[in-house]
This record gives sequence, C-alpha cells and structure tokens, in this order.
Amino acid sequence: MKLSGGVEWALHCCVVLTAAGEPVPAARLAELHDVSPSYLAKQMQALARAGLVRSVQGKTGGYVLVKKAAEITLLDVVQAVDGASPAFQCTEIRQRGPLGTPPEQCTKRCPIAQAMGAADAAWRASLAAVTIADLVASVEGDSGRDALPKIGSWLVEGPGARRSD
Repeated sequence: MKLSGGVEWALHCCVVLTAAGEPVPAARLAELHDVSPSYLAKQMQALARAGLVRSVQGKTGGYVLVKKAAEITLLDVVQAVDGASPAFQCTEIRQRGPLGTPPEQCTKRCPIAQAMGAADAAWRASLAAVTIADLVASVEGDSGRDALPKIGSWLVEGPGARRSD
C-alpha cells in the first residue's frame, strides 16, 4: 500500500494542532514543516472537507481540529487525503484470454480478490485503531512533554517568533 505524501503532512498537522490554543494559518503550518504553503493548504482543505478540521476566517484565522484528538483516527486522515477506495481493484483477469473462465462460472469472488480484500480490511482496522491522541502520547514519550507545547507556542506567536531551546 502506497500512501501519498499528503497523508504524512496531514497527520503531522493534526498532531501539532492539538498543541495550538488558537487557529493556525496553513502558511504557519507549512513553515513549521518546511513544505510548500500551497501543497499544505491542499491537505488542510481535504481535512476540512472531511470534517476533521475547520477553517476560521479573519485576522487571527487558520485551522483548528473539529473533533477531539481521541476521536480522529489515522484511517480518517488517510481517507480524507487519499480517498476511501480500496487499494486493490479486481478486474476479473480469470475471465480473460483463450482459457478464461466463463463469467457464469465465476460465482464466488476471485481468490486473489478475497486475499487482497482481507489484507485491505486488516490494514484499515489497524489504522482505525490508532488516534491522533495516541500519536500525541507517542510524541510526548519520545520527545518529552514540553515538545508539543513549544510547537504550539511557536505556531501561535506569529511570523517573527523564534524557537527557544
């Protein structure tokens, strides 16, 4: 399964938005992650269309999470950015060619489609079992409890803010 790079950026944004006490402009998120503002804005718009974040207009506008971090799963973010279609699409290859099986004999799903469908279901279940809150806890465990608050402060202090170590 190959995911677009947008999924990674969107997940990072969801994690850091948990630390911001106010809306964060997409340009500020892009600066934090050293990515093109227009590229990141596309990911944020996808998250907004999916109802995971909302855009706040005005001078202090930007993006905020709509739901609690514990209510947003990795699967929610993946589907928001890359769509909900399964990774594997069966094209009934078994029915093609000079020795193809006639369609009327194909009463069950192709064994390959069955196996790939089961793998897709397992992958989705695994993503659905992890939330943004779980990622936040991992970041805190790996980087320390002050890592996200520092990021949250940097995000909302404005364009001239400097990182304090």
